[in-house]
Parts: sequence; structure tokens; C-alpha cells
Amino acid sequence: MKARHRGIFITLEGIDGTGKSTQFRLLVKHLRNRGHCVCATREPGGTRVGEQIRRILLASRTAGLAPFAELALMYAARAQHLTEVVRPALARGEVVVSDRFNDASFAYQGYGRKLGTATVRALDRVICGRTQPDLTLVLDLAPRLALVRAQGREVCRNSTRGRFEAQGMKFHERVRAGYLAIARQDPRRVKLVRANRPIAEIQAEIRALVDRFLARRRG
Repeated sequence: MKARHRGIFITLEGIDGTGKSTQFRLLVKHLRNRGHCVCATREPGGTRVGEQIRRILLASRTAGLAPFAELALMYAARAQHLTEVVRPALARGEVVVSDRFNDASFAYQGYGRKLGTATVRALDRVICGRTQPDLTLVLDLAPRLALVRAQGREVCRNSTRGRFEAQGMKFHERVRAGYLAIARQDPRRVKLVRANRPIAEIQAEIRALVDRFLARRRG
């Protein structure tokens, strides 16, 4: 069940602690069960170079990496990701599902790090160009609730201080505001999904949104 021409690009977004990665895995499984050829990937990462950059970024969250350096590394990983994974899969007519993509840079660096959307957009035009998501699902959750989830995750990992806590509540409030602004500006592409519900209920809504979108595209 491939698209007729170019493939379809679906992204999942949201602040840390929303359960995004869990929903990503469930959605990929659902699409494959429906017979779609799915390229499942993530950012930062998705390639050998991208995963190396991911390790640098995650290790530097508490090490004082300059905001613009962080943005540049994100787009360096994204450039490799687009070249090696995303564009070839789309050219093959596959459904590409990515755990984060460029909206994360607008939300995290543009809003969270206060670099501004114009700065992010300048890089995005050069690196991503016309390769943009067709459908984006933003898992929305109040940062204080997301923090509780993130703390539970870190306890399971025997970590004493998680990434969420390291960034601070105000940072994550700005990131959420960024995602909400993106959704308001592009409501046809970006769909908000309330993440303060059971996993199965959230997944049911995500599947319904994605299935309807794919049915329209096939039509």
C-alpha cells in the first residue's frame, strides 16, 4: 500500500514526558499491520552520524552548550538524516514516521532557547527546503504533569537527575508555547493530541487522524 508518487512524511512532536516515543512505536506497528511500507526514524539521530551528534547533544544539556551551537548541531544531524534516510524513503513511496523533526527546532531552540523563529527558519530553508512534514501530531501536556512522568522514567533508569529537570520548568513552558503557536499557525498540518489520557485512548485518536489523512491522500 504505497503512495502513488512521493511518499508521506508524518512526524510526532511534544515536550519531554508526554509519552511521545511510546505513541510513535505504537503508530509504526499499526501502520505496518495495515500493510504500509514504513520507514521509522528519529531525531536527532536516524543515521550513524546523527546518533553521534545525539550523544553530544544529550550529554551537553547540562554542560553549557551555546544555544546557537545546539541549533547548528541539530541541523547538521538533520541534513545527514534527510540525505541518508528521509528523502530516499519518500522517493521510494514509503510512509516516513519520525520521532521529532524540524518543528522541534522551532519549539526547543526558537522558543525554548529564545533564538527566535526567524533564526531557525533561515537554517531550515537551507537544510530542509521543500522537504517538510505532511502531517504532524503534537502530544500536548502541561509541563508540570510532564515533569512527573519524566521523573518516573528517570527513577526506572536509576538516574538521579533527568533532562527535564536539568532544563527547568520555565524552559519547558516556553517549548510548549512554541508547539501551541506552531499548531495555531498551521492547523491543516499540525494536530494537537491531548496527552493527559490513557495510552490506548491517545493511540486511538492518533490512529484515527493518521488513517483519515492517508485515506485522503490515496483518494
